[in-house]
Amino acid sequence: MENKSNPILEKYLPRTEFSSYEDFYENYTVNVPEKFNFGFDIVDGWANIEPEKPALVWCNDNLDVTTYTFDYAKRYSNRAANAFKKAGIKRGDVVMLILKQRPEVWWCITALCKMGAICIPATYQLTEKDIVYRCNAASVKMIVSTDDDYMLKNIDISIPKCETLEKVAVVGDNIPNGYIDFRKEIEDASDVFEDDGMQKKDDLMLIYFSSGTTGMPKMVTHDFFFPLGHIVTAKYWQCVENGKIHMTQTDSGWAKFAWGKIYGQWIAGAAIGAYDTEKFQPLPMLRAMEAIRPTTFCAPATIYRYLIKEDLSGYDFSYIKHACVAGEPLNPEVFYQIKQKMGFELHEGFGQTEGPVLIASYPWIEIKPGSAGKITPNMGIKLIDENGNECEDGIDGSISVTGTDIKHPVGLFKGYHKDKEATDKCWQNGIYSTGDMAWRDADGYIWFRGRNDDVIKCSGYRIGPFEVESALLEHPSVLECAVTAAPDPVRGQVVKATIVLAKGFTPSDELKKELQNHVKKVTAPYKYPRIVEFVEKLPKTISGKISRKVIRDSDH
Repeated sequence: MENKSNPILEKYLPRTEFSSYEDFYENYTVNVPEKFNFGFDIVDGWANIEPEKPALVWCNDNLDVTTYTFDYAKRYSNRAANAFKKAGIKRGDVVMLILKQRPEVWWCITALCKMGAICIPATYQLTEKDIVYRCNAASVKMIVSTDDDYMLKNIDISIPKCETLEKVAVVGDNIPNGYIDFRKEIEDASDVFEDDGMQKKDDLMLIYFSSGTTGMPKMVTHDFFFPLGHIVTAKYWQCVENGKIHMTQTDSGWAKFAWGKIYGQWIAGAAIGAYDTEKFQPLPMLRAMEAIRPTTFCAPATIYRYLIKEDLSGYDFSYIKHACVAGEPLNPEVFYQIKQKMGFELHEGFGQTEGPVLIASYPWIEIKPGSAGKITPNMGIKLIDENGNECEDGIDGSISVTGTDIKHPVGLFKGYHKDKEATDKCWQNGIYSTGDMAWRDADGYIWFRGRNDDVIKCSGYRIGPFEVESALLEHPSVLECAVTAAPDPVRGQVVKATIVLAKGFTPSDELKKELQNHVKKVTAPYKYPRIVEFVEKLPKTISGKISRKVIRDSDH
């Protein structure tokens, strides 16, 4: 990690450098002030110290690259705040942003923070049902969207059903009648915006809707101190460098944006690399990366799975000094192929929309492919069994955040908005249970098993879907797969594998048998899938994660 002086970061960390994981775990701490506002303290803070410091390096599908400075970010977030104010937005009002990776998303998120308004980042994949549900559940007052025809159509038909929605603004060239031309409003607004000093400690800053693998999405709320929790995510897991570019490939509607494209990265002084694409495809993304040339890079496991199926021999990835993966567990075979084809190792991280990185392959430790790494300091993370006791090494338990004797962990949510039942279910006696199962080895590494509901119970055995999926992904015919429990009258449940084949492979009984035998060879034989189904695509949540629940429900 670099040692370049960072006056912003040093305001919040008594120490910024550590000699080992043990030193990091014992001594990392964040100075949490009485009041903190990311817009004024970080964005404007950098603009006042280094106005020409790069904040955003933006690229589109045409490979047009534009660099925006922190001075620009300060002025244009001020303009956006004044534009929101003109539209009637006040402190505590809720605004939903559907802006893909347009530069305006950074100015708008920062503006709403400065105003004390509540931001809901949302994906461009929302349907009419999704928009109506989010608007009414969170009392959304204003939507800001791109000029995408699909999105504008769904917003238009949703408006009559959205009880609190008053204004819709659009960023782009296609502005329907009755909608606000927000890019023009920003340009016309003053670039001066003052802090009104009325922010309270427990005010809400951000609401994310969970991906909703079970039931309707829950509202994950974060206060204004949430960005400080992501210092550990950016500086010590992603290893972003002051003055260098970090690129996390994700849409602005997901919590991964908060993890990798704004908060911790700007606190640490890195510039954000943004590829604003209309549709993800592996090779165009690689060309955009070559144009942006990030020093550090992060993406979900799905992207890496697609990359290893491409011919990467003509690409030079030497500009990437550190790479990460999160969002879902990384299969060891993907790790090895990325190392062989792209020349770098992937540092896995585990966390949720509800907080920052909780477990990670930090730079001081040797990577064990298939493991999420070691636990993050200041979280009090333990593996807890069904009786509430801490698990010994090798025993499965729920990944739980117990906090510290001093304070609630910075960056961790405190509950689900307007949903006491869901909050009480995961928060008990001051302990937050993530609902994810894992075990710890003798070296302190954490190995992910799966969600509580995903673990398969077959003839007395407990089988985690991830280990079977990892075995299957070692076979060249498998592009993607989901392992679930299928009902069985004798065994209770049996292992089922739902598989998307790679190019050049076709379904057959012979291939099924080959895959079953392959699993028997690379893992314990009792874990092999007794049922194999080939499909064109896997069911996924709106955030792109494989939805095993949909497969389970279809089998019952």
